[in-house]
Amino acid sequence: MLKIKRIIIGFLLSATVVFSAFAQTPVSIGDIQTQHIFGFKEIEYLEDPKGIYTFDEVKLKLSHKFRASEISTPRNDHLSSYYWYRIAIDQTPRTGKNWILEFYDQTIDDIVVYRPDQQNNYSTILLGDKYRFGNRVYLHKNFIIDLDNNVTGIKVYYIRLKSHQSANVILVLRSINWFIHYALDEYFFFGLFYGMVLVFSFYNFIMYLAVRQRQYLYYILYNLSIGLYEMCTDGIAFHYLWPNWTWFNQFAFGVALYLASIFAIFFTLDFLHVKAKYRTMNRVIYWWLILRSVYFAYCLFVDVEYFNYKFIDLATAILAFYTGVRILQKGYRPARFFVIGYGFLVFGIILKILIVFNVPGLPYGPVTHYSLSFCFVLEMILVSFAIGEKVRILKMQREFVQKRTINEMRENAHLKDVLNRELESQVQERTKEIVEKSEIIEIQNKELLSVNSILKDQAEEIIQINELLKLHNIELQSNVDSVTRARVMSAEVNFEEFSKIYPDDNSCFKFLSELKWEKGYTCRKCNNSNYFQGHLPYSRRCTKCGYEESVIANTIFQNTRIPINKAFYLIFLVYSSKGKISSHKLSEILGIRQSTCWTYASKIKKVMDERKNLLKNAGDKGWSKLVLGDFSGDKK
Repeated sequence: MLKIKRIIIGFLLSATVVFSAFAQTPVSIGDIQTQHIFGFKEIEYLEDPKGIYTFDEVKLKLSHKFRASEISTPRNDHLSSYYWYRIAIDQTPRTGKNWILEFYDQTIDDIVVYRPDQQNNYSTILLGDKYRFGNRVYLHKNFIIDLDNNVTGIKVYYIRLKSHQSANVILVLRSINWFIHYALDEYFFFGLFYGMVLVFSFYNFIMYLAVRQRQYLYYILYNLSIGLYEMCTDGIAFHYLWPNWTWFNQFAFGVALYLASIFAIFFTLDFLHVKAKYRTMNRVIYWWLILRSVYFAYCLFVDVEYFNYKFIDLATAILAFYTGVRILQKGYRPARFFVIGYGFLVFGIILKILIVFNVPGLPYGPVTHYSLSFCFVLEMILVSFAIGEKVRILKMQREFVQKRTINEMRENAHLKDVLNRELESQVQERTKEIVEKSEIIEIQNKELLSVNSILKDQAEEIIQINELLKLHNIELQSNVDSVTRARVMSAEVNFEEFSKIYPDDNSCFKFLSELKWEKGYTCRKCNNSNYFQGHLPYSRRCTKCGYEESVIANTIFQNTRIPINKAFYLIFLVYSSKGKISSHKLSEILGIRQSTCWTYASKIKKVMDERKNLLKNAGDKGWSKLVLGDFSGDKK
């Protein structure tokens, strides 16, 4: 009975498997085929929101809940859920090839494959990028399992999948021979792509060393960041750079994408001279830079799941593209290739987003899968052309300046030759005149020699006379100074003669100082009689209270805005004419505006009127009576 029971159970299980296999379209293996990509009704799925289903429950009790995929590449739309998938493979014994099952999306965290044997017993295979890369049977960027060639008939494979980011369930059935051929070609093209990134980066580094412009550094860092992002999405980075850092591999693509976005912004600002050519967009780009950095910090330190919203960097590409268009419209020619390159990049990003959201009419294939990489290559080449064109334009401008400089130098040389010829002819004429005059001078010299002997004797007599005159001159000079000063104080003289006595501000200040403190210094604040030299010319500073009094303070010259020696002469003219000289005459004599002369003359006349009793019979003392006095109403 026990044996019969086992047979019945085995029959039921086989029937279940066969029924399940015929419920969906099985994929046949044949020697003519090299590979097959599962799609639509060939893949069925079951969502496990809480992750509580066991394999036995899924295989026996929940088999009827599986639904055929309605899109070519199923996705885990709810990141918190576990997803079960099953495929049917017809492994009839008519193939001599060894086959593998390949998961094309290498970003999936956890994959559990339940592989059947001939007796429909299932073995478990663990895959996913949460495990170290060295644990894989095939050290390839994709997840691969072997099919058992000893198994015949239609067999159902179950797959449980869980990933923290959106994943495409792309299953490919390949023969080992074709897999090796495909993998070598794929890695070869990867080498070309990343080699181009390095070559363009090295080229721009050489350009940076040559011209020392920051835009080359930004472009190098942008290219390297793009290369790192592509390595993360292709699984190459996990393969070669950090095979044991499974924790970092979960969000490394987000770090690379942020760096690419930031360096793209800096390159755009520097290359297009946005600050000078488009100030409004310059502010917009800097605000986006701040917001993008805040978003990156939130993803990195709060919730790494937000790194999955990669389409946010479409805004960066659109900003760069729009800025390039506007600056190209302003006539900046190097922006042409920049706009075309970023146009391809925007197109590639939009196409990738449409593929991710399974928009109808975009079937999966190598071209669509690597479309963004192709656009990156085109953008990299075109932007390099843009940089080259900028250098070419700068070279043309430099050559233009050099040619203009050379032409100017030629013109200067021509003018120099013309001037030299003119000067040479003038020198020749002048030399001829000098020769003629020298002959005359030679004759005169002979005459002078005879006269010199006579003059020599007279010179000795003159020396004696000069000694006597020197003594008389000293005495006469002192008398002249006294007479001249007295004449200035009492008679009408012109400004030239007046300036001999008071030639500058210093002489005027000196006269005021002697006149003001003729009877000794007394501090107006504390009555102290001791002082030392102040900061202003001829000013005196109290040694006790520190009060400094300028030489013009409390004089009629206080707050004057005209030169002090002209102010002296103006007072002299008004005083000597007894106030009858007009402001127009004063303006003509002194070279000062008539209104200024009128204002100052009015002030002098007012003082003269107030002190007319003191000025009677004052003679040359009238100056002191007019200049000094109590002017406390004026500012110091």
